Amino acid sequence: MFDVLIDLPWWGYVLVALGVTHITIASVTLYLHRTQAHLALDLHPVVSHFFRFWLWCTTGIITKQWVAVHRKHHARVETPDDPHSPKVQGIEKVLFLGAWLYHKEAANLETLDKFGHGSPNDWIERHLYTRHSYLGVLIMLLVNLIVFGLPGALIWLTQMLWIPFWAAGVVNGIGHYWGYRNYEVPDASKNIIPWGLVIGGEELHNNHHAYASSAKFSDKPWEIDLGWGYIRLLRVMGLAKVKKTAPKIVVKKEKSVFDLETVKAVINNRFGVMANFIKEVLNDVCTEELRKLGRKNHEYSLIKRARRLMSRESSLLTERSHKQLQRVLEMNPNLNQVYAMKQRLQEIWSKSATTQENLLSALEDWCHAAECSGIEALREFSRRLRGYELAPA
Repeated sequence: MFDVLIDLPWWGYVLVALGVTHITIASVTLYLHRTQAHLALDLHPVVSHFFRFWLWCTTGIITKQWVAVHRKHHARVETPDDPHSPKVQGIEKVLFLGAWLYHKEAANLETLDKFGHGSPNDWIERHLYTRHSYLGVLIMLLVNLIVFGLPGALIWLTQMLWIPFWAAGVVNGIGHYWGYRNYEVPDASKNIIPWGLVIGGEELHNNHHAYASSAKFSDKPWEIDLGWGYIRLLRVMGLAKVKKTAPKIVVKKEKSVFDLETVKAVINNRFGVMANFIKEVLNDVCTEELRKLGRKNHEYSLIKRARRLMSRESSLLTERSHKQLQRVLEMNPNLNQVYAMKQRLQEIWSKSATTQENLLSALEDWCHAAECSGIEALREFSRRLRGYELAPA
């Protein structure tokens, strides 16, 4: 055995391993994900290059490859072209072979050309980080052995496995398979847990898919995005600039006429609008219909099961679920009307390529139908919708 620079108790090595792997997590979520892939954040060049250097030493990740694969995931989500969809590949494959799926797609030159634009292309990137992508991890192994001895090899092995497991496996796999949803986006993304501490906020995957260009992943008061905490600290120090966060809506009660500001608020925050519709209209009407029926009525259990199906993005429902839902809607005129209005509202922003004037007219028509529906929850939602405006950034 050779002399080492630092000799620690067993728990000291554990703390070192957790510390260095957490720096890697921060590098992925702040630099690769929020800054490079989605351009939601500007980092000071010194901070940006530190993250790039650290990732070279601890993962061998090439920025352009990671950015391109991730952007393709968003552009082709849940399709056969998605690099790592559990819906297509199966949860076991993405969870345990996520790193292999990543490297397979990273070798696709067409993916790099189409989705990797804007990533670093300076001298050090071309001649060191990209050309010798595995040199950094070998240097890190040598440093760990010199500093800690044999325990350093275990720390290094932990570093090498950390991102393939948590990012390639857990986020890409479980993040599209298990958890809860704040927003009914057209893909299967879910928030794994509401406290983004272990993976730096990446746990809030459904929030991210709803507002991909937002530098902040948390949304509800009880959700924690540790990465956003780091961003705020860097911003105070003058080392980061936030370019975009998820749009927020304010309701001006005195406003009773649609205008272009209303259109912008509804289109830019359409997932939030739909979440409000589910909470303020759909759930309210379902609760009222259940109250009318009473628990002994045979329709009671059918409506309770259908309530969740009515809330979900219709494109994600199975054929069996569609049939169950249709059966309940045919039995209950009020629920049928509310669900039809939900679908009609979604159709408005699916036509977002049309002119603002046409969108304004479509929203006015929708509100007129809601206010003539005879359903108080719909009328109240329509009145609130007229007062929607984007909150100041």
